[in-house]
Amino acid sequence: GAFQTKGHNARILSPEEAERLAKDQVLVSDFKQLKLEKEAQKNWDLFYKRNSTNFFKDRHWTTREFEELKACREFADQKLTILEAGCGVGNCLFPLLEEDLNIFAYACDFSPRAVDYVKKNSLYNTERCKVFQCDLTKDDLLENIPADSVDVVTLIFVLSAIHPDKMHLVLKNIYKVLKPGKCVLFRDYGLYDHAMLRFKSGSKLGENFYVRQDGTRSYFFTAEFLSQLFRDEGYEEVVNEYVHRETVNRKEDLRVRRVFLQSKFQKP
Repeated sequence: GAFQTKGHNARILSPEEAERLAKDQVLVSDFKQLKLEKEAQKNWDLFYKRNSTNFFKDRHWTTREFEELKACREFADQKLTILEAGCGVGNCLFPLLEEDLNIFAYACDFSPRAVDYVKKNSLYNTERCKVFQCDLTKDDLLENIPADSVDVVTLIFVLSAIHPDKMHLVLKNIYKVLKPGKCVLFRDYGLYDHAMLRFKSGSKLGENFYVRQDGTRSYFFTAEFLSQLFRDEGYEEVVNEYVHRETVNRKEDLRVRRVFLQSKFQKP
């Protein structure tokens, strides 16, 4: 079973968890950190080579979680233009295009291999979507998308993979293509998520920032940090809350506590 709550309170650690995190203060060396930054694209490409299109499940929850995709329409079958920033192999993109025939989607990913998988998908149709490779921290989105033309940007489990010092560049880039009055829909890892507490000693890159064994990285957000990040780039906060989800496996007596941030920020 699983149950979920939403709210503004971060997860509170047990004394054992707090002690374990407090002890883990040794950071990965500067040399290795630079190497990880330089090889970020290669590491994600290898991730998709190993996992093909099988790693992530198709995300049919997106329209359920983000009813804004319906709510931001002025009339029922209004055509929407969306941008999926960091589309992976299309687990979010294709269910959305199937469910909603009045969407045109731009989609981009850091990994050339992921983009190839999207283009080879039998559902890929250039009349309904345009997919391209892009490093959101440095490749100008205006080369592929007209300014002020997008109704909704989804940023789902993407920003956490980017170095915290460069996250603002992503938000600045997205801002240029978003229509005034329209929104970025955000979902990503929250502070003290189960995944954060599972990192072994020697994986820490900085505050709330870790490296996995495959070289891909993950940041765990607080609501305050995220809010500041968006507001510094000119966005207004609409919703910004923690999603606490507990999965219980009664057979093995396991409780897995997931923490995500689910948010909505608007371009004035």
